[in-house]
Amino acid sequence: MSIGTIARRAAVIAAAGALSIGASLAFSAPASAETNPSCSSVSQIGSTGYITVGSTQVGSVKQFKGCNKNWSYVYVWESYRANHSSWEVCAAVATGSSSPFTLEGLKCTDNKADNWSSGTNTLSVCTHAVGSIPSDSRQEFGRTNIRC
Repeated sequence: MSIGTIARRAAVIAAAGALSIGASLAFSAPASAETNPSCSSVSQIGSTGYITVGSTQVGSVKQFKGCNKNWSYVYVWESYRANHSSWEVCAAVATGSSSPFTLEGLKCTDNKADNWSSGTNTLSVCTHAVGSIPSDSRQEFGRTNIRC
């Protein structure tokens, strides 16, 4: 095998390694944003909901189960954060299969990219995750589908 062949193979291996590192960083980033600070083993249940201001999606809402509880998770998108100097993001688990719903585990925080609700003892009832982010004139809400 010539030195040129070895050099080309080394370059291909190095490039493949760089791509795999970049891919693993790109694909692992959302998981770190969804790390529950109160329960290390959660899994998403149901669909992802979205918070929309006007016609622009600015956040996502997910429902998780873990540690014998339900959790709501809200992520505020970078596009929103880059254009606002302050905001409040709220997350809660809503119970019931039809309106009016009861909010449980409500937690709000200021100027953070994401927020988790408190864990709720609601695994045996119908639930969905609810999240809110303010628009210029009011709170905008998003929700997941109802899970029974």
